[in-house]
Amino acid sequence: MKKTIALFGATGQTGKLFLEVALKAGYNVKALVRDTNKLHVSNPQLTVVQGDVLNKQDVAQVVKGTDIVVSLFGHVKGSPKWLQTDGTKHILAAMKKNNISRIISLSGGGLPFPEKDEPKFADKLIRTIMKIVASKMLNDAVQHYEVLKNSGLEWTIVRAPRLTNDDRSGTYRVGWVGVNASTKISRADLADFILTQIEDETFVGQMPFVSI
Repeated sequence: MKKTIALFGATGQTGKLFLEVALKAGYNVKALVRDTNKLHVSNPQLTVVQGDVLNKQDVAQVVKGTDIVVSLFGHVKGSPKWLQTDGTKHILAAMKKNNISRIISLSGGGLPFPEKDEPKFADKLIRTIMKIVASKMLNDAVQHYEVLKNSGLEWTIVRAPRLTNDDRSGTYRVGWVGVNASTKISRADLADFILTQIEDETFVGQMPFVSI
C-alpha cells in the first residue's frame, strides 16, 4: 500500500510540481495550504487542509494519519524571520506525537554541509553574497537544520542551486557543493528527486545537493 505524504508548501513553484508527480506515482497526499484558491488540483488521493505552518493545531491535523513528511515551504515577501525554523519545530512535534520518523526538507545550496561539501571559489562567493543579500533566509535555513539534526528523527535536507522553470529532463546529478555539481536545476527535476527520497533512505542524516 502506498504511503500517505504530509506535504507542506504545496502551492509553491516546486511544491506544485512535487504534488503532481506524487499523485501520479500513486501516493496519497495531505497538503496544508494557506490559500486554497492557489491549489488547482482535484484528485481523490489528495486531502487539502487550510491553515498555516506556524499554527500547531493546523500542522498536527495534517500530520495525523500520514506516513512521511515532505516540507517544501519557504520564505516569501513579508515572511517571519524564523518561518522555516518555527514551522519545522511544529512539524517535528506532530511527527513525534504520531510516531512518524521520516521527514524530507528542502533548502538552498547556501546551507553548508562541511562533512561532504568541498566549495570552490565560486561557491564561496555565492555564499558570501547570500549572507549579505539573503541573510534572513540563510540564518533560518541553518537553524532549521539544527532543529532537524537534534530531533532524533530520520531527516534528509535536499539542497539545490539556482532553480529554473525548464522542462523536466530526467537527468540530474546528486552530489555535494563543489563535488559533482553545477549551478542550476529545473524545479521539475528537483521535484522528481525529492519524490525518490520517499522510498530511498540513502541520504538519511545528510544534505545532498541536486543539480544538472
